[in-house]
Amino acid sequence: MARPRRIVLLRHGESEGNNDDSVYERVPDHALALTERGQQQARDAGKRLREQIGAEGVSVYVSPYRRTHQTLTALGLDSSLMRVREEPRLREQDWGNWQERQDVRDQKAYRDAYGHFFYRFAQGESGADVYDRVGAFLESLWRSFENPDHPPNVLLVTHGLTMRLFCMRWLHWSVAEFESLSNPDNGEARSLLLERDGRYHLDRPFEKWRTPRPYGPRV
Repeated sequence: MARPRRIVLLRHGESEGNNDDSVYERVPDHALALTERGQQQARDAGKRLREQIGAEGVSVYVSPYRRTHQTLTALGLDSSLMRVREEPRLREQDWGNWQERQDVRDQKAYRDAYGHFFYRFAQGESGADVYDRVGAFLESLWRSFENPDHPPNVLLVTHGLTMRLFCMRWLHWSVAEFESLSNPDNGEARSLLLERDGRYHLDRPFEKWRTPRPYGPRV
């Protein structure tokens, strides 16, 4: 099995929605574009990534959203070193169709109180739903490692919550651990690195916004 040495998870650059949440009332989430700042964040991320991988091959999986495709383009990676697949299972958590700004703000507050993993947005998904589809993708990804010609690097261009849930699934975090972590910033990456013990280790932790609150028995 040709396991890659490095699996890089990259959050897209700043989008129109990150800059102004009222845009969700006029533009579908999947159609939101990067801002100028988001384009620069992606270019900066590309510079760091090129320094990491050099002239090595990369298997790229990109969420089907406009902002993730634009981020991938802005990275400036050598197309001759990449094989790119659009992967719908890496899309953003579905928050419903047209989103009324105050309603979404209210639901985010409800989610904080209810729990980020289990709370389901009206007409949308829960974190648990995203976990399930990310888990299905992970199984497909693992099977791809059976190809003896698999590149030594994997790049997932995706979304903040999806990144955290991918790591939760891969590293076997508990729900409480997941719910204590913050999304990475726009254009920020985390890497799973293959170590000598045969396991993948996260290059640096996600920031925490609270202390984990276990769901197990109280003692």
